[in-house]
Amino acid sequence: MPPPPPLGGPRGPVFHPHEQLHQLHYCIHSNPPWPQAIILAFQHYIVMLGSTVLIASTLVPLMGGNNGDKGRVIQTLLFMAGVNTLLQTLLGARLPTVMGASFAFFIPVMSIVNDFSDKTFTSEHARFVYTMRAVQGSLMVSSVINIFLGYSRVWGNLTRFFSPVVLVPVVCVVGLGLFMRGFPQLANCVEIGLPMLILLVIGQQYLKRIHPRAELILERFGLLFCVAIIWAFAGILTVAGAYKNAMEQTKRSCSVDHSYLISSSPWIRIPYPFQWGPPVFRASHVFGMMGAVLVTSAESTGTFFAAARLAGATPPPPHVLSRSIGLQGISLLLDGLFGAAVGTTASVENVGLIGLTHIGSRRVVQISTAFMFFFSIFGKFGAFFASIPLPIFAAIYCVLFGIVAAIGISFLQFANSNSMRNLYILGVSLFLGVSISQYFVSHTTTDGHGPVKTDGGWFNDILNTIFSSPPTVAIIVGTLLDNTLDARRFHDDRGIQWLVPFHHRKGDTRNEEFYNLPLRINEYMPTRYL
Repeated sequence: MPPPPPLGGPRGPVFHPHEQLHQLHYCIHSNPPWPQAIILAFQHYIVMLGSTVLIASTLVPLMGGNNGDKGRVIQTLLFMAGVNTLLQTLLGARLPTVMGASFAFFIPVMSIVNDFSDKTFTSEHARFVYTMRAVQGSLMVSSVINIFLGYSRVWGNLTRFFSPVVLVPVVCVVGLGLFMRGFPQLANCVEIGLPMLILLVIGQQYLKRIHPRAELILERFGLLFCVAIIWAFAGILTVAGAYKNAMEQTKRSCSVDHSYLISSSPWIRIPYPFQWGPPVFRASHVFGMMGAVLVTSAESTGTFFAAARLAGATPPPPHVLSRSIGLQGISLLLDGLFGAAVGTTASVENVGLIGLTHIGSRRVVQISTAFMFFFSIFGKFGAFFASIPLPIFAAIYCVLFGIVAAIGISFLQFANSNSMRNLYILGVSLFLGVSISQYFVSHTTTDGHGPVKTDGGWFNDILNTIFSSPPTVAIIVGTLLDNTLDARRFHDDRGIQWLVPFHHRKGDTRNEEFYNLPLRINEYMPTRYL
């Protein structure tokens, strides 16, 4: 018998760090055949639709809007998602990320709603329009924050303080921090959400092993099959009267098109600037909105790192992150100009879809913007897909958010996972990122009032919004601990030597391959804007 290996030595195969995932079928600049690319793009549209409908369904009634107003807000959010996604994939981060509506704006928008709750209007619709005009003005002015942080390179220089020890908790909580949109939302209608979750796992992971051809189809398009089957099942239950005598909350969660979006949406309507009227500017609203703008910068940064890893690209360099955050500021300006109810951020669920399908193609995401434009203009068709019950989306998110969280863990391979210092920082950052944000969320009332209660409402909104965001808390805690706790002594343990080459434009030859602007635009623009 050979002698046993030394204590702590390897007892099996040793897996060395890999910068790129080997199971990807198509990376960021390789493209599937056009028929597959179109179906995959439609799948991206379906995945991002859930958050859009949920935000509109939550905020519009509180503003005083009716079902028709809700349909128009959904159309505007979809249209702006198409515009901002196209801008970001062409001129921004250049990663396959969908830019969708953000929940970070809930608290400042609710503050605007509360400010007008005592004001007299001729009708509830008039109150809705005036509130939208105030949101419109706040978004336009507060967008200056991201534009400044991005194009002044401040944000990119801040990310130079990141190490793999910081990236792990930041990217992890980008997915884990959204757990309330997973099973808790699914549980609102278990008879629809749970079968969707079970069918997605079995159909997409187990049934694909039956035959090589089935593996290709189910791995890439299995999510669409599952949505169609459970959506049809929900439609049968609705038509059969299963929820006729149910509580209103159950009807809203389980029924197909309970909000009557199909009947109230126009056949054709193109969102246009100042569609709700001239914007209303109020200093307190603008300052309150700035907290949400900062949060979207932090959330998008974590999502970009996850997207880069899943798409087979190198980690985004600081100059690319600056460029993307600056362009996100321009996107927020456009959101306000066109009258979107909330601002834009990188969609976490669509990044998770890249990991589910193993397709990281940038072109697929760019094609998905065609579906966003089409269904935002032709309202009846868009409302048809918006009638999918939200627990179906929640079941999908249980899988997709988990994939993004796991990608965050994978960054640990580039640092010393046996260092007690690193484990301390990881544990504290992860726990506080989830715990602090959950405290603020659980103590925030339905009208947007959070734990911070001072005489300055705008100050309350800024702090309550920032500390309600898990990625923002994780960035603050992780960066501070990693750069102040024996940083020089543990330089090698932190994994800095792996990340530093990607900090410079020409530090790694692949940086230009993945992130250069198209059509040789970089040759005609000043370097500071690239």
